[in-house]
Amino acid sequence: MSESIGIEIPIFPASSALGWADYWDHFLARLRWKRGEHRVRPGLYSLGKPGQDSPVLVSANYTLSFDALRSALKGIDAYILVINTFGVNVWCAAGKHTFGTEEVVERIETSELARVVRHRTVILPQLSAPGVSAHIVKKQSGFKVEYGPVRSGDLPEYLKTHTATTDMRRVRFGIVDRVVLTPVEMLGYLLYTLVAAAGLFFWGGWAATLMVVLSVVGGAILFPLLLPWLPTRDFTTKGWSLGIVITLAVSLVNMLVLGTDATLAHKVLTTVSNFLIWPPVTAYISLNFTGASTFTSRSGVKGEMISYIRPLLISFTMGIILNIVAKFVH
Repeated sequence: MSESIGIEIPIFPASSALGWADYWDHFLARLRWKRGEHRVRPGLYSLGKPGQDSPVLVSANYTLSFDALRSALKGIDAYILVINTFGVNVWCAAGKHTFGTEEVVERIETSELARVVRHRTVILPQLSAPGVSAHIVKKQSGFKVEYGPVRSGDLPEYLKTHTATTDMRRVRFGIVDRVVLTPVEMLGYLLYTLVAAAGLFFWGGWAATLMVVLSVVGGAILFPLLLPWLPTRDFTTKGWSLGIVITLAVSLVNMLVLGTDATLAHKVLTTVSNFLIWPPVTAYISLNFTGASTFTSRSGVKGEMISYIRPLLISFTMGIILNIVAKFVH
């Protein structure tokens, strides 16, 4: 279905009211179900009864991004230009440059936006800025890029003056924002965790199983929750420090509370190997969370990967070797 404004340009009708199907889609997206398939068709959409002077807001074609935008514009006549980010949210797509200059320009042209509105301004989400060169968009399409507020909920107030307050520009990544991401993070590692936990039980008993489970839970759940309070600046070293605490706790319970009949040499080698294996696991999972956080930049993520991937791999490999050696020390 599409509307027409007197010329043969497809404009798809949209509503600011979300239905149960939308909420169900959001729930499945949060659970990582069919990841990449939560998409909206790219193109030009209308909210209410927009005219030639109505604002044009640009969105990713990820359903959660599109729905957050349209639901925030209740009672406002506007156009939404949905660009193709391959079902990825604004922040991540900007980092990958799928929410980028070329796609914005192309979508302006293919939607024939210049024939739909008289003004020459498109309003982009502030978090799309890393992927878009505003001056190139203006040069190639004739449309000025205006960056709206960080959160879609501030758009009704912003559209009154087209001026963002300091508070509207402030990027927040509070505990609620982080909590809603943990199911996606954990479910991504769930199968690997279960397989590793079962296999390691026969190798190192309950302690090995508990270590792998807590190391993954630490990186996928505890790390997002504790992110602002963990020491150091880099995500990798933050995760590493959390992994050390988890490994220390499990090691102490194993050695002091339950005890073991193994020799001192075996205990020492096993403990040292655990500190070489499991903190890197937590650190690696924590490093992956950079893609979900607004605390990081594209260059910062690359810098962390260059600096830490090799040390993590070396530590993990040495730990595996040492753990095997410990098996033969009685």
